[in-house]
Amino acid sequence: MSRSAAATPAPQQAVSAGGALALLLTVIGVLARLLPHPANFTPVGAASLFSGARLKPWQAYLVPLGILAVTDPILNAYYGFPLFSGYAVFTYIGFLLAVWIGTRLRGTKNIWQIGAACVLSSVQFFVITNFGSWLIGPDYPATFAGLVRCYVMAIPFFRTTLVSDLLFTAVLFGLHAWLSRLVASREHVSA
Repeated sequence: MSRSAAATPAPQQAVSAGGALALLLTVIGVLARLLPHPANFTPVGAASLFSGARLKPWQAYLVPLGILAVTDPILNAYYGFPLFSGYAVFTYIGFLLAVWIGTRLRGTKNIWQIGAACVLSSVQFFVITNFGSWLIGPDYPATFAGLVRCYVMAIPFFRTTLVSDLLFTAVLFGLHAWLSRLVASREHVSA
């Protein structure tokens, strides 16, 4: 064995994107939607954004969608909703876009960038899901005035969504930054 080969350390597996800590925080964040909560006050949007920023690409998209696919039937049965509705497609699209927005945060700890991405994620989710509600739901006429009314009526829900997204985004990114320094240094994001 040559001297240079012996001095070269074995390659370490990169864990910073898709580490166990980030995966655990994402799963906990999405499963928390099963806990009692006010309407639209869940960590799913934040967990989707976080997964895009801190998980491997295949995990970032698969984990939130997989957990939603498991928890949606449970919640729908509990609340007496149909097992699946066409409206759910718009919800899933909104969360997939939140993951995509999160991918733009890979490698950053900048709170302003994370905060701006969180607000953008909340806004796109509001626009997409309420468009779906207007398009598929029976509550609003299929006119431009009906679409505007749908968005206006959803503003109180948007405020709750935005507040919960900001809060849970801060918790997930903050916990990951703190814990990656203490117990999972291989996941630490260096800016």
